[in-house]
Amino acid sequence: MSTSTEEEVGGAVIIAEALVAQGVEYMFGIVGFPVIELGVCAQAVGIKYIGMRNEQAACYAASAVGYLTRRPAVCLVVSGPGMIHALGGMANANENCWPVIVIGGSTDRNQEGCGGFQEFPQVEAARLYSKYAARPDSLSRIPFFIEKAVRTSLYGRPGACYIDIPGDMITATLPRSAVQVYERCPPMPKTLADPSSVSQALALLRQSKCPLVIIGKGSAYGRAENEIREFIAATGLPFLATPMGKGVVSDTSQLCVGAARSKALQEADVILLLGARLNWILHFGLPPRFRSDVKFIQVDLCAEQMGANIRAAVCLLGDIRVVVSQLNMTHRQQDWRFPASAPWWNVLSSRIEQNRQMTEAMTDTSNGPLNYYAVFDELNKHLDENCIIISEGANTMDIGRAMIPNDLPRHRLDAGTFGTMGVGLGYAIAAALLCRDHFPQKRVVCIEGDSAFGFSGMELETVCRYKLPIIFVIINNNGISFGQEEEDWKEAFKTDSTLSMSPTALLPNARYEKVLEAFGGRGYYVKTANELRDSLRLAFEERNESSMLNVRISSTADRKPQEHFWLTRSNL
Repeated sequence: MSTSTEEEVGGAVIIAEALVAQGVEYMFGIVGFPVIELGVCAQAVGIKYIGMRNEQAACYAASAVGYLTRRPAVCLVVSGPGMIHALGGMANANENCWPVIVIGGSTDRNQEGCGGFQEFPQVEAARLYSKYAARPDSLSRIPFFIEKAVRTSLYGRPGACYIDIPGDMITATLPRSAVQVYERCPPMPKTLADPSSVSQALALLRQSKCPLVIIGKGSAYGRAENEIREFIAATGLPFLATPMGKGVVSDTSQLCVGAARSKALQEADVILLLGARLNWILHFGLPPRFRSDVKFIQVDLCAEQMGANIRAAVCLLGDIRVVVSQLNMTHRQQDWRFPASAPWWNVLSSRIEQNRQMTEAMTDTSNGPLNYYAVFDELNKHLDENCIIISEGANTMDIGRAMIPNDLPRHRLDAGTFGTMGVGLGYAIAAALLCRDHFPQKRVVCIEGDSAFGFSGMELETVCRYKLPIIFVIINNNGISFGQEEEDWKEAFKTDSTLSMSPTALLPNARYEKVLEAFGGRGYYVKTANELRDSLRLAFEERNESSMLNVRISSTADRKPQEHFWLTRSNL
């Protein structure tokens, strides 16, 4: 007599299938004991696995997918040190409000407290850097924890979630019928703002003599570009964007006053914040960067954010797309527009022209070595709206933000709210994979300072291994903010170099492009304007391989004179 035996499934299979059920498409990580089987099983069920060279960069990449797609990717790490390396990426995702799931292998359960291999209190450590951290209590309930982690990463203010998987749980088995099944969690429910507050906000803007709209990256993540473009076009209000809010409304719009940012912030009397926080990026909303009597209208999905640092005149709590739709609907009934003849426009236009002339003068390097402005001026001639710009490095990022316009949302990623250096390679790899799979007409251009590149530079091997045609531009000034010329560097070795070499100095004339060449990419060492033009042309013509321009600029190249120091400091 024949008997049927029920299929047994292992922990790795259960995890992989649960991730697929929740819509996970990408997994970044470094495998080893005890998670190798999980990486293999993930590929077997259709999850695309990208092996990275450092867990921190893997977490950066996974979080960038979450930002660009509104669905979390997974960062897979080994126990102990591997999981600890991912904490920086988790903190970065939490501060940026980007969804990501980190899955960490851990010591077998029966070895806990015995000094097991790489034993570490991983769940406890993760709680400081995540919205949710847990270890499944059984194989059968793994899908429950996966669904909860994905849902928690997406709902409310997005962020990082951590799932801890002991090694013996990955290899254990149980009958398939015992595994709990959870359907894909739906998108977060939409919430509306109080209609009376919507009317109050529009009344404030209508009465304002110097209004301003600030568009934050929350607007980009929230896919609110169509609604915000309609609102800006209908009201005629001047606007500027935070770094990753660029492109929600095109930087080339006549209503964009980003080129007069300091003046606009300092003299606006009513400011509408669309998915932007009054943190260090916006100088906390305080004088002297803002008027002491400025009135803020806050649009945010997080109630706790309302009134942070400055009490808002009007709070519009809700989903950014829905709330701006409410503003549009109410505005249609009122039919007013901020006049183009208002004196406020004269103030802003004058400052925009003044800054334009100053920037134009700084692009002229006919009498000396290249500088930041000359490099970005030439780069702009090769970029189009379909280029996704990844940017990091102090001056490189700040000057690039002002010099490179964005026409489309989610086409600029940089150090973000946490000011994190080292994100560039991870972000670029994530963006290039999405372009390969979903947007083949787009290009990824990663622009980094030489210091920022060093944090994750070995990920160039990852780029070449997966044949991702990323264009890298390293703006090389031999240092962190400021470097040293080779003559000064040699002088330092006449004594003890650890006492005489500047703490900001890096190796002068380092040939970073040779690293990419070693892995099979194309490298260009650039020192003149003609070399820059020719190398950019060749790099953009290449569609199948990665390219790197190592652009040597003056070690003392700097930003144009600033009215205020970039970072608001305490008076203590």
